[in-house]
Amino acid sequence: MKQRRWLRTTAVLSVLALVLAACGGDDDASAGGDGPLSGIDVTVGSKDFDEQLVLGNILVQAFEQAGANVEDRVDLGGTQVARSALESGEIDVYMEYNGTGWAEHLANAATPSNDPEELTSAVRDQDLAENEIRWVGRAPFNNTYGFVSSPETTDANGGGAFTFQTMADYLEANPDASLCLESEFPSRADGLILFEEATGFEVPDNQIEILDTGIIYTETGDNNCDFGEVFTTDGRIGGLGLTLVEDPGVMILYNISMNIRDEKYQEASDAFDNIADQILGGLTQEKMTELNTKVSFEGETPEDVAEEFLNDIGFQP
Repeated sequence: MKQRRWLRTTAVLSVLALVLAACGGDDDASAGGDGPLSGIDVTVGSKDFDEQLVLGNILVQAFEQAGANVEDRVDLGGTQVARSALESGEIDVYMEYNGTGWAEHLANAATPSNDPEELTSAVRDQDLAENEIRWVGRAPFNNTYGFVSSPETTDANGGGAFTFQTMADYLEANPDASLCLESEFPSRADGLILFEEATGFEVPDNQIEILDTGIIYTETGDNNCDFGEVFTTDGRIGGLGLTLVEDPGVMILYNISMNIRDEKYQEASDAFDNIADQILGGLTQEKMTELNTKVSFEGETPEDVAEEFLNDIGFQP
């Protein structure tokens, strides 16, 4: 397969600049109170898309309720920015996906397990041994990469959902058809290459359009992209009339765990375990899609959605 050269926003200098800028943008930390994390300082980060903003705010509010002194660094940037911040100690904790850990952060070439607990366990053991980063708990929901078809393209398919293979066949038969992707997807080990290997069709460069993550949804909804790359729990899929392309099990799993530096975890391991268990246990596929819909399509703030969620699960630190 020929090599594509894309300008990556996660180059080392950009990563450092973004982390420093993010860390310099908010010097306030919430004062702690009584609770199992009383007297403990915790800096919380997240990536920069809606689901991560919700998850980051859930952690901020949960740790505050547990009495921690919380510094809010939610909305740091992309995957490598958040991971670099964790590794460097700029943040102590954020939510990460087991598939991303396996393929990106740990650079494993082997095909990951399709069993969510097996995959999380393998990533947990390796990351702790190599990087002193803990993977605490695991949510039931799987927000893997996927594709959607636009309303017009779905109509051209008789109104039904494409499969990965019929999507590839459509792109091959229609050279003017477009596939809209975010910047890092064509070069990720867990990205476009999995679709191409499964279908035997290498998408030509002239059929690929690189867009910001959020814009992919609206442009596909407006029929400016025939297909778009999405996260499968995103609330905009239903809200914008998009149709999820059926994945026969090609894309790897993406269940989240709380990623925390081991030295911070050891300060109150039982409390961190309890908080992760309560939060992650309540994040089913249906619930995470609901939370994402409230932010991405209904216009609620991630802070309010996080508060509603903690109330709904009866969170007790």
